[in-house]
Amino acid sequence: MSALDVRPIFYVIGSLLVVLATAMLVPMLVDLSTGHRDWQTFAVSAALTLFFGVLLMLTNRTRGISLNLRQTFVLTTLAWIVVCLFSSLPFMLSESKLGFADGFFEAMSGLTTTGASVYATVSDLPPGILLWRALLVWLGGIGIVGMGIVILPFLRVGGMQLFRAESSDKSDKVVPRAADLALGFGWVYLALTIACVLGMTTAGMGVFDAICHAMAALGTGGFSTQDTSIGAYKSPGVEWVTILFMYLGSLPFVRFISMVRGDTTALWRDSQVRNYTVFCLVVSAVLALYLLGSGQMGIGEAFRHSLFNCVSLITTTGFASTDYTLWGPGPVALFFILTFVGGCTGSTSGGIKMFRFEILWLALRTQVHKLFSPRRVLPLAYNGKPVDAEVIVSVMGFTFVYMALILIIAVGLGLTGLDFVTAISGAASALGNVGPGLGSLIGPVGNYSTLEDEAKWLLSLGMLLGRLELFTVLVMLSPNFWRT
Repeated sequence: MSALDVRPIFYVIGSLLVVLATAMLVPMLVDLSTGHRDWQTFAVSAALTLFFGVLLMLTNRTRGISLNLRQTFVLTTLAWIVVCLFSSLPFMLSESKLGFADGFFEAMSGLTTTGASVYATVSDLPPGILLWRALLVWLGGIGIVGMGIVILPFLRVGGMQLFRAESSDKSDKVVPRAADLALGFGWVYLALTIACVLGMTTAGMGVFDAICHAMAALGTGGFSTQDTSIGAYKSPGVEWVTILFMYLGSLPFVRFISMVRGDTTALWRDSQVRNYTVFCLVVSAVLALYLLGSGQMGIGEAFRHSLFNCVSLITTTGFASTDYTLWGPGPVALFFILTFVGGCTGSTSGGIKMFRFEILWLALRTQVHKLFSPRRVLPLAYNGKPVDAEVIVSVMGFTFVYMALILIIAVGLGLTGLDFVTAISGAASALGNVGPGLGSLIGPVGNYSTLEDEAKWLLSLGMLLGRLELFTVLVMLSPNFWRT
């Protein structure tokens, strides 16, 4: 194997930094228009980011960008880390002056659309920082959708090869057609964001808050401009709009493209969308019946709050309409389980994702049938396409490593002094890119500000691993990967 050519990698990272620097101008203009001096923070951050971005592009220019397998693995992981480093500059240079660990944690949480925050209070933050947090979630969502359709299926990670855009392509290059498809996602993503802003303003939310919450809802990131999240508005209309767009953000964007092109039934024909929708409704209905039976709420309020918070956790958004930890131990246990689920593949949500549960169910059903009918042949098919053994092994391997990493991260968090509930829920929340955990510290009305720096670095690693589907990062720990 030849030596790794890093020029295309650094060139792409440089171009991403240029985009990031341009994005920093938006909160700079907002702070400038409101007379807040934090505009200088964004100006300096944008200048530094632009300088290093252009420098990387100029010193690593190549005739054409074509990435092989090893280069794509390195690019995917390195790009996320480098972009997070530069994204943390406004947090560290602003009036709040977060430390390095806190700033990196906040940036990683935003770009991976996790929504966990180290700010003890956000309602008094300057508008530029609030918008920057929302922008990170929104930009991270675009990157995640593109990565989930263009890069991860190409890397054959965690069963994602099932979603190859070019199933007949046998080369080791990232196919251009998939990149064009990702561009289409950007337009759909923007249109849905604008629709969400209009919906929230119609429901009574202010324009600035609506923009921030719309980007966080579509990006399934959960960063809010209020300390008590969506619950601060005490508006059923705002909650229903948020439910709708959290749900839409967790659906496969490729189906939206098909619908725009005239295939109106494309979304519902996808089995993961059908199963995912039914799962959300059934779980929410069961929880609503529990709240109604326990006398905590009326029927309308019970269904709205249960649906909001179930969808928020299943989609890994992390918004909260109320402090659901007060509902009792049963709902709390349910919410912990929901942090593992996640939305559909090709969406902005994290977690294990619905299609993997479907593949695991197919494998389990086949194994059970073989026990009492060894000669019976059951064809494995997903969305009408045959599923080969490689996909099943990949999905099972992903699920095993996912659960193992939660336990490892939880032990590490416990060593920093956290109690069991905080440690295990924090690990599950980070790896699933959910945001809030359980307990008084990191629950739906808490934050991560009181955690030790070691815990924040460990959680940042968990967020990165979860967002990049685990093996994209872990594969680079193998000496054979780097051997020339």
